[in-house]
Amino acid sequence: MGVLRLSEAGFVNYQKYSNFLAGNDPFSPSVAGYVAGGNENGTELSTVDKFAFPDDTRTTLATGLSNGRQFLTAFSNPSVAGYVAGGQEPGDTVVSTVDKFAFPSDSRTTLATGLSSARLQAGSFANAEVAGYVAGGFTGSTRINTVDKFAFPSDSRTTLGTGLSSARRYLAGFQNKAVAGYIAGGDTGSRVSTVDKFAFPSDSRSTTTALSASRQEAAGFFNRAVAGYVAGGREAAEVSTVDKFAFPSDSRTTLATGLSSTRRLLAAFSDAEAAGYAAGGFDGSSNVSTVDKFAFPSDTRTTLGTGLSESKSNIAGFQDA
Repeated sequence: MGVLRLSEAGFVNYQKYSNFLAGNDPFSPSVAGYVAGGNENGTELSTVDKFAFPDDTRTTLATGLSNGRQFLTAFSNPSVAGYVAGGQEPGDTVVSTVDKFAFPSDSRTTLATGLSSARLQAGSFANAEVAGYVAGGFTGSTRINTVDKFAFPSDSRTTLGTGLSSARRYLAGFQNKAVAGYIAGGDTGSRVSTVDKFAFPSDSRSTTTALSASRQEAAGFFNRAVAGYVAGGREAAEVSTVDKFAFPSDSRTTLATGLSSTRRLLAAFSDAEAAGYAAGGFDGSSNVSTVDKFAFPSDTRTTLGTGLSESKSNIAGFQDA
């Protein structure tokens, strides 16, 4: 009997099938990115915009957030649901609310158990199929270092014994699936460049390579198993900087091409291994509706022809990807 020899294409397909059996399916659907809530002309918004992959067409969900909210954060469990947590509602009310948008219907429910405390300006990341995390933030009177963990699929909440390395707000988050989640930058009373790393599944915390400068009000996206990115934010003023952290070393470079304009208080989402997106924000004089797209692996930037449904900042992004 002869030896079976796979062609190169056959071997690649065999690897993909093996990954599928191991729960790392590269063909798992990459569906859409979402931008939720925010502030437009002083009004808290409940709007949720949806950008379909791969053509980037935008629709606005018929059912938005359970109330208008800004300074919120978001995470997701791909193919299952996206979550929008905390923030500030009209009347400057800080909330612990967590809204859940089920995929693919985008129907919304509100978790019976919200955050462990009402807060805004937090950061977030997720370990797909395992848990979502909400880190740090501001209660309305004090910065905190708390990290809440929502276990999938039950959405039961616990609070990590080890929080952030310092109490801070205005954070950016990104993740490396099944490896670690990251919380970058923020404000402790002054801006910091710190990047905290939470290893999965133990949730043990270390501090890794810092941002290229002390920065707050940025947004994070990721290229699964390749790199995490921190885009925009405020140093002495708004910046267009995009820092890239290569996995698994966490070594940092700064992209030669940053955002199409300087801005802060923006949102970001990711299309798995295809592209990262940075949406909206405040450019120093007004809110913008711009959505920049960074193609992986080249990190070349284009700007979508169709931006957000309105110019807004203080927004949050998540993805079904």
